[in-house]
Amino acid sequence: MKMGQAQQRTNTAWIIIVACGVVAGLHIWKLAPALTVIQDELGFSLIFSGVLLGVVQVAGMVGGLAVSLLAEVISQRRTLILGLLLLVAGSALGAFAPSAELLLATRALEGAGVIMATVMGPGLVRLHAPAKNLNMAVGWWAAYMGMATFLGVFCTALALQHMPWHLWWAILAAITLLPIPLILKFVAADRPSRPAALREAARRIAITARSGRVWISGLIFGCYTVQWMAVVGFLPTIYEDFGLSPVAGGLASAVVGGLNAVGAIICGGLLHRGINGRTLLLAGFALMSLTSILTFVFEYPAQLVWIQMLCVGLFSLAGASIPTTMTRVIVDLAPAGGSAPAAMGLSQQIFNIGNFTGPMLLAFLATVSGGWKTTWILTVGFALLGALLAMVLSRKNSPFQTTTPAR
Repeated sequence: MKMGQAQQRTNTAWIIIVACGVVAGLHIWKLAPALTVIQDELGFSLIFSGVLLGVVQVAGMVGGLAVSLLAEVISQRRTLILGLLLLVAGSALGAFAPSAELLLATRALEGAGVIMATVMGPGLVRLHAPAKNLNMAVGWWAAYMGMATFLGVFCTALALQHMPWHLWWAILAAITLLPIPLILKFVAADRPSRPAALREAARRIAITARSGRVWISGLIFGCYTVQWMAVVGFLPTIYEDFGLSPVAGGLASAVVGGLNAVGAIICGGLLHRGINGRTLLLAGFALMSLTSILTFVFEYPAQLVWIQMLCVGLFSLAGASIPTTMTRVIVDLAPAGGSAPAAMGLSQQIFNIGNFTGPMLLAFLATVSGGWKTTWILTVGFALLGALLAMVLSRKNSPFQTTTPAR
């Protein structure tokens, strides 16, 4: 048994798992730079655009705990592979969607694939990363969304200059098949629970779902995602309104997403060096508030628009401290007799509620106010709430003192 554990703890395995997260994230972010093109072709409103951006999160809003139980039945590795296959199916069907309603349905199918991959990711990383590299591996996992944003937004903006969006959807479906043979070869199989143990697994999940600390951790996560997804999801549209070309706006938006990945990797290194997680959370929320105010409150002349781009880049960079820190501590918050995968599943459900509601809230604010200047109300409000919840979580038996590598 010890030999098997040693064999499965390899850097190759956790790197492949992170790559799966990036591939899953591509399906979230392929839409943002294509949104105006699809909107013109299929004909729908700005508010429906927000729904289309957020619907991929619906499965995650309701299925996090269900995915945790599924992993108990068929194993974590098989659940990850199933998630990738659903992404393939959703993207392939979306390539042939003739209407906004059918495209919306395929995005929901992709959402089921995303939640399977992203709920399994942190647990599989912890299972397969060498103990001495655990915080680094978690930092890279937390960076998957930023890397996916960079690749998804920029590559989509570039691809749509040379091909219809339908073909790009089909190409991404094919790309999503590529990690599956690598998983089968390099990621060790984990055993599903025996049928007699499923009742016990359900009991552990129920215990976890009653934990107030797990709920608070998920809400902190959600306070980050509601603002980050709203701002970055509409960023190509915002830049287009500022007069940038689709490629230039896509590149600028991709850089913003890439900075989030850089921030997550830096934060993983800081956690590895013993920096207190609460400090990173509070600093992240404070900087997101400040930079979002500087980004949206002022009307920058054309020659100073680079200042606005710098501010929104810092918004994404600083915000990365929140998912990195919370991904590291959430699995330690499962109560006695509970389930670490269920803790991650529940937090992912709340995480995805933020992802789903953020674009719609921002679209509503922009529609009511006639522009993007009121965006700071959304970001500052949720940043303050997130900071308050971080203080509550750290009051007693703080989980932020337990971020040293597991042995």
